[in-house]
Amino acid sequence: MESLSLSIHDGIAHLRLTRPDRSNAFDLAGAHAFDAAVRRIERDDDARVVLLSGAGSRFCAGGDVSSMIAAENRGAYVRDLADTLDAALQRLDSMTKPTVVAVQGAVAGAGIGVMLAGDLIVAERATKFVTAYAGIGLTPDCGVSWLLPRAVGQMRALQMILTPTVVDGETALSWGLVSEVVGTDALARAEELARSLAAGPAEALGHARRLLRTSWSVDRATGGAEETRTIERAILSPEAAALIDAFGRG
Repeated sequence: MESLSLSIHDGIAHLRLTRPDRSNAFDLAGAHAFDAAVRRIERDDDARVVLLSGAGSRFCAGGDVSSMIAAENRGAYVRDLADTLDAALQRLDSMTKPTVVAVQGAVAGAGIGVMLAGDLIVAERATKFVTAYAGIGLTPDCGVSWLLPRAVGQMRALQMILTPTVVDGETALSWGLVSEVVGTDALARAEELARSLAAGPAEALGHARRLLRTSWSVDRATGGAEETRTIERAILSPEAAALIDAFGRG
């Protein structure tokens, strides 16, 4: 079975993890496939919005531990796996395309980093979130140590990393780990959001998500200057021109 599928229709690039028998965990081949898919989405102008989901009962268990065990050189294998997947996630993070994520069942380890590449995250209420690294003597990778405290705060992030804390869907929502919670079928709600974004000013929304997601690593003056450059370009775009003219006629 292929590790993922990618379809691009009606402005939505749906990237779906398809290793449900492995809880959609990533081995090295899967990480390379994910990177290639993200690169394809980045190049495709028809892909206005990204939708990320996982097949089966669990969204993503992070790295495939069985592939680590089987590796001849475990250190080199884990380094390559983490580097490859993290590079793809950073590419996804930096794209000017809004990203919606649907999660269900369980999100563990690097799966949290995969999830947090999204701008809008829809979780089923029964979903469990756990870092899981310490349970096998490992440390965070794929941006988890950077992204998690920015989502939930440093003390909650430390609690999740240093203890076997399992966070449920409602708690994840109250902590700011996800955007919204539904009873079942997070994918249906995520698809609804993706369609709405694709039908709207996706170019402007994509640059807005870029400004927000890069704001952590720049100072106030640099951020303000980039905002000015971005809004200047935005008002000259056909998308903005049509919306502004419609507003003026309104």
